[in-house]
Amino acid sequence: MNNNEELMKLAYRAIANGEEKVNSDYYRLKYHLMPPVGFMNDPNGFIYIDGEYHLFYQFNPFFPEGKKVYWGHIKSTDLVNWQQLPIALCPSEWYETHGCYSGSAVNCNGIFTVMYTGNVKDASNNRETYQCIARTEDGLNFNKHKNNPVIYNQPDGYTRHFRDPKVWKHDGLWYMVIGTQTVEEQGAALLYSSQDLFKWKMIGEVAGANIDELNFLGYMWECPNLLNVEGKDILIFCPQGVKRKEDLYNNRHQCGYLMGTLDYKRGKLNYGSFMELDRGFEFYAPQVTEDSRGRQLLIGWMGLPDEEESPTVKNGWLHCLTIVRELGIKNDKIIQKPVSEMKLLRKNEIKYKNVGIKSDKVKFHNINGDSCELLCDFSWNTVSELGIKLRCNKDCSEETLIYYDAKSEKLVLDRDKSGLSLKGVRKCKVKNHGSLKLHIFMDTSSIEVFVNGGEEVFTARIYPHRDSRNIIFYSKDGDVKLDVQYWEL
Repeated sequence: MNNNEELMKLAYRAIANGEEKVNSDYYRLKYHLMPPVGFMNDPNGFIYIDGEYHLFYQFNPFFPEGKKVYWGHIKSTDLVNWQQLPIALCPSEWYETHGCYSGSAVNCNGIFTVMYTGNVKDASNNRETYQCIARTEDGLNFNKHKNNPVIYNQPDGYTRHFRDPKVWKHDGLWYMVIGTQTVEEQGAALLYSSQDLFKWKMIGEVAGANIDELNFLGYMWECPNLLNVEGKDILIFCPQGVKRKEDLYNNRHQCGYLMGTLDYKRGKLNYGSFMELDRGFEFYAPQVTEDSRGRQLLIGWMGLPDEEESPTVKNGWLHCLTIVRELGIKNDKIIQKPVSEMKLLRKNEIKYKNVGIKSDKVKFHNINGDSCELLCDFSWNTVSELGIKLRCNKDCSEETLIYYDAKSEKLVLDRDKSGLSLKGVRKCKVKNHGSLKLHIFMDTSSIEVFVNGGEEVFTARIYPHRDSRNIIFYSKDGDVKLDVQYWEL
């Protein structure tokens, strides 16, 4: 038995041994993607190919005992019903002994091809990183390129923190953006080009923390995506080490984007201001793909590096992914909307129109639960605060609160009383136009809130007790009109 076969055997044994305990956990989600057991982080290799969506993810089946990073693999025809496939990659070669780290997938002349970072740590815990290729003929079994790695070292002026290749084709050439760190320990993203995916040439630094207004944007940039949405070139990335600034950058690590025009010859992005992509607590390492309908689709990790505080750990699993989102542009900002295919999950619709809430609370006896979709349309003339209490127990000593402060013009997600383990408050500015639309996807241990057609999004994990199922709408110091639609999911 070779090393690859042995590592695969160990992984499948860990899955078989842990599945019963994992699946007994109440906090397993109903429609979000999770690892079968163990630890999940970055989504990888998101691609539409041969009529199917394929998605990979960083997967450690042995968690919490040790760290060994594989690539899990799933596929779908509709982005909501996913089929678990055999593990795609395991760290069996010298250039990836400590993990098959993040990367992307492309269709190279009809061949399903992935490019990823091989991670190695020596006896002194010094990092080595190598960029590698694997290919498949059947969409299931991946063969690593015999001449891996295809990029051995980072360019001069950068450290071995050099990883997460995102590859795409433009005007007949392959391009790759990769996250890195300068020798001055500042984050950057680099652009490479190739004729064949195997020989790569560095073009330039797309953007870096050491230039212009980005001097506060951290010591390392992870998981970059370079894409074009409605004529705008966008660099999405995850800067580590960004300092908190009032309501901004409140998480341990951040995720956001720069928008402008990419000069492919010089490798430079002419960008504007850095914008956070998600205003919630857990959102990181998104991966973007374009499908046959021309949609730019995004899925993210509903977790953060270096954060493992969760009641699910005792049951042998941790983390999940977001729902898939479609990207657009409005007023020079990314908007994110749930993909239309999410409607396939709807059951038992309930509607209420033009309900008045006069400085009071309203509870509908048939709108409750732990897994649902809510469309809420609020309107008002004068009010100080309005919102929704989700996953409430009888006396609201446990609740997850989404509310709008009309005076400060801020939308707030407050999980200080949301249940086990995780607490905190996140806010963002939303202008007071006398109306507010909230599109909410709640699962047993997660929440995603799309604000005013996706102009802002809040993503978070929550861990309420099983019997906290009430949903309450309220207003303070004013009259509010509410239209609400509800579906079980």
